[in-house]
Order: sequence, then C-alpha cells, then structure tokens
Amino acid sequence: MHDALYARYLEMQAYVGWTSDDARCVSSVAVDVEPYLPPLIDDFYDEIQRHAAAHRVITGGQVQIERLKGTLLAWIRELFGGDYSAAYFGRRWRVGYRHVEIGLSQMYTNLALSRLRRGLMRVLEIVLRSRPLEDQLAIRRSLNTLLDLDLAIIEEAYHTEYMNRLGRNERLAAIGQVAGGVAHELRNPLNVVKTSAYYLLNARNQSPEKTVEHLARIERQVHMANGVITALADFARLPMPDLRPVMLAELIADSFPDDAGPENIETIVDCPGGLPPVCADANQLKIAFSNLIRNARDAMPAGGVLTIAARAAGPDKIEVRVSDTGVGIAEENLRRIMEPFYSTKARGIGLGLALTRSIVERNMGQVRVSSELGKGSTFTVELAVAKS
Repeated sequence: MHDALYARYLEMQAYVGWTSDDARCVSSVAVDVEPYLPPLIDDFYDEIQRHAAAHRVITGGQVQIERLKGTLLAWIRELFGGDYSAAYFGRRWRVGYRHVEIGLSQMYTNLALSRLRRGLMRVLEIVLRSRPLEDQLAIRRSLNTLLDLDLAIIEEAYHTEYMNRLGRNERLAAIGQVAGGVAHELRNPLNVVKTSAYYLLNARNQSPEKTVEHLARIERQVHMANGVITALADFARLPMPDLRPVMLAELIADSFPDDAGPENIETIVDCPGGLPPVCADANQLKIAFSNLIRNARDAMPAGGVLTIAARAAGPDKIEVRVSDTGVGIAEENLRRIMEPFYSTKARGIGLGLALTRSIVERNMGQVRVSSELGKGSTFTVELAVAKS
C-alpha cells in the first residue's frame, strides 16, 4: 500500500508543479529559520491548550506535551531538509495517520497546519529581509506548495482510515445480515425437529404410523436446513468466472430446470441465432438464468407466459430479458429484491436473486428489474459481447 500511496504523492507533486528548484528554495533557509522554531512551537501548543476539543487528545500532561514539541521540531526541520523522497513521504504519512489513531478531528489538523503556516510565513518575513524580492517570493511560494502537499498527505491518511473503517463496518453489517438470515431460516425447521423429537421421546403408546410420520417430518426439516446451508455456502464460495465466448441460445436452452414446469405456463424463447457470443462463464450463467426462470414460474401460480428474449443493445452489449405475467413486485420491494436474505416468498431464503446478481456482475454484466403489481416482472441481464 505504501508504494501506491507514494505514487499518488508523486502525482500530487506533478500536479502542483513541484520541482527540484522548489526543494532548493525551501532548504536554502533551513539554517536561518532554526532559531525561531522553539518559540513558534511553544506558541503552537499554548494555543492547543486553549481549545478543549483539540487538547482532549493530549492525555499525558506536560510530559507528553514536551515530547510532542520535540516531534514537531523534528517535523519542521525535515520540512526544510531538502530530501523529499519516499522516506520523507513515509514519515509524513505515519505522522498524519497517528493523528487519525488518537481521534483528532481532521478539522483541527487542518487548522493546526494553517497556524503553523502563518507562523512560518512570519519567520520568513524576518529572515528574508535582506534577500532580493524575487527570491523572497520564490521561497514563500515553494514553502506554501510543500505545506499544501503535506496537508494532502494528512488528508490521504484520514481518507485511508475512513475507507478502512467503512469496509470494517460493511463487513460487520454483512455478517449481521447473514447471521440474522441464517437464524431466521434455521429456527423454523429446528423447532419442528424439536417438537417431533419431544413427541418421539415422551409420547406413550405411539402408533407405528405416528412414529413414521414424525421421523419423516424430521427428515424433511433436516433437508430444508441443509438446503439453507448449501445455498449460503454456494453464495459465499462463488469462484472467479472463467470468461470465454458463449453462445446465448445454447446457454439459455441449458438453463431450464430439469422439470418440465407447470402445464399452465407457456414458455416463449426468442434468441436470434445471429447474435454474437457473449463473454461469460457458461456454468455460472446457467445458475443465474436458472434462478430467474424458476422465480418467473413461482410468480405465476395461476399460470401465465414466461418469455426469454435476447437482443443486441449496441455494438458491444447484449440484453436478455426474462419476463413473466405473474403477480409482480411491489415498488417498495424492488430496490431490495436482490439483497441477500430478502425474499417476498412465503418459503424462500432470499439468496437466489442475490446469487444471480453476484454472478452477472462477476461476469462483467448488470441486472435490472422492472415490475408492476398484477401484471408481472422483467429481469434484464446485460452482458458484454466477446471480443473476436
């Protein structure tokens, strides 16, 4: 990560026009500013103690303040040191990240650097009096640019920690969602198993028929629980796709479940033979389209029409629409319909559509859904045309 961050720093230098001449300008006053640094640092920490929100991160009293003064003195000396290599960047970034770790608001780090800048500009007014005006302006300009770059490093440290925390929070939220979904889906079959087990252990004068009935009930619920775990494992272990040219007509034909489907559902497949192949993992897309077909059938308990239509969507995209004339999806459910463990079915663990979206996105595609209650739904899968 450090190499990538340093590469960004070099881009920042190029963007603001930082050159070796700037480095020479700043380092040329290192000896001149040295006597003025201790009082500048004393003023800096005196001001911090007047602001409770900034001072609260100093928990070690005067001993810590004296240590921090030494750190700041080294930081300013390095600012004028003339060596702005990867090692310089690494030390600056660690200082910035330390401010994040101790919980100092980014606002105060920005204001602190602004106060240091004003103090250093006052010092330059004193030490540059005898120099030509052109040199004075060049040194001030170079120092301001370097301070801007240091501020960018600090902001990058804050951004890095923000993204790390966001990622951690998202992972914790996902774990909570998965745990809640698994608990919900397993609780019902476990309760049934518990009830039947209690009966088998405690009922007197059990008839053979009742014993068989409860054993069969336990077997069904174990099968249901195993289905939940299998679906979750399939979702979690989805491998990276093996992308190859795939002919859609053949893929769609192979995606239909083994059963013929309800007799009251008419199936229409419109996949022109002239369509170019798409770039995809055929085995994964079969799972995705099989889920969509199964969902479409489930949405038409009273019968209807299932339509699968493919067409070109520009020079490098192909759309496949899986439509039904079923019950439709309420508007408030549309935005969540492909979330893990979200289901509108009375019996459903809510992983089918989440798995479908994950597969399609891994195969460089997108899934969209539109629906109207009482009229049906359309899931549109957009895939990339394979490059010849």
